[in-house]
Amino acid sequence: MSATLETDEHKALRAAVAALGRRYGRDYLTRTVAEGRRPAELWAEAGKLGYLGVNLPEEYGGGGGGITELAIVLEELGAAGCPLMMLVVSPAICGTVIARFGTEEQKRTWLPGLADGTRTMAFGITEPDAGSNSHRITTTARRDGADWLLTGRKVFISGVDTADAVLIVGRTEDARTGRLKPCLFIVPPNTEGFQRNPIDMELNAAEKQFELVLDDVRLPADALVGGGTSHAFGSGGEDAGLLQLFAGLNPERVMTAAFAIGMGRHALARAVEYARERTVWKTPIGAHQAIAHPLAQAHIDLELARLMMQKAAHLYDTGDDMGAGEAANMAKYAAGEACVRAVDQAVHTLGGNGLTREFGLASLITAARVTRIAPVSREMILNYVSHQSLGLPKSY
Repeated sequence: MSATLETDEHKALRAAVAALGRRYGRDYLTRTVAEGRRPAELWAEAGKLGYLGVNLPEEYGGGGGGITELAIVLEELGAAGCPLMMLVVSPAICGTVIARFGTEEQKRTWLPGLADGTRTMAFGITEPDAGSNSHRITTTARRDGADWLLTGRKVFISGVDTADAVLIVGRTEDARTGRLKPCLFIVPPNTEGFQRNPIDMELNAAEKQFELVLDDVRLPADALVGGGTSHAFGSGGEDAGLLQLFAGLNPERVMTAAFAIGMGRHALARAVEYARERTVWKTPIGAHQAIAHPLAQAHIDLELARLMMQKAAHLYDTGDDMGAGEAANMAKYAAGEACVRAVDQAVHTLGGNGLTREFGLASLITAARVTRIAPVSREMILNYVSHQSLGLPKSY
């Protein structure tokens, strides 16, 4: 897949990560999932090479790049068949939020480990009754002396079992208005009152999903991202929670697009290889337009989605949060649709072989569907575009 809009540095990064991905590949990831463990070897090597923290500041052990570079890493690992889903969560969401809004102590404590992969952080926003409506989050934090007490529930939280902390989105009461406003807290999983329950998923993935129950989890004052109350725009504390939240959600959408594009590319490459080699009546099946055209269309769709992903990442990295919000949603939508179609066509191209373990495509059918659903459904993205981009009225 071409990368003509990228710098030489980006092309070199893409080539280097692709080489790492080929050394592990789909078989490695399938084996780790079957063994019920996470892809620790790939994660550790990617961290040692500097790929996991390529978006984090250099002064804290990162690569000094942005979401543009981190998206390249995830896309190329996905294209090799071994995407690291925690890249979306740990460095992209949590690392970005801490780098932009954390106190100096929080940055020194967390960013070096997130950058080299020796520490990971999960992200807790989704709640059973809130769905995609972040304004209905009911996890609340209240003051108790110098501490915070955090109470609530979260669902579909990835990688909690291996995380060193969870970045929890809660709400606190504004002393002036009495209204609840978002705040983000760094919560170690071994804190008293913190309970995790695995969710039984039919999706086969290295990262497990959990429900979290927070029962008066006592946290020190410095667990609040940014520290105490701040009235400065763009800084940390209680008054910056909404800014912090969207600072993490836009990279999440860009990275989900990268995840989807990488998966789609992997499926398409397997199908193209098969279509070139599989011969029926002395002719490779790829010579027939009924096979060739849908594969070509899948390639076009993936390329177009990648362009929007690159635009979204560029806008975010250059500080245009508003522009990045629209583009990141569009990129996630386009990539999810392109991924589902590419995987479906790849399986269809292989026929019965597309459902065998040997070719490893059938498991992607469920995985591709996730890119349509999470972290925000395609319907909610269409709502966003219709309201924010087109100015149409809301139905809710």
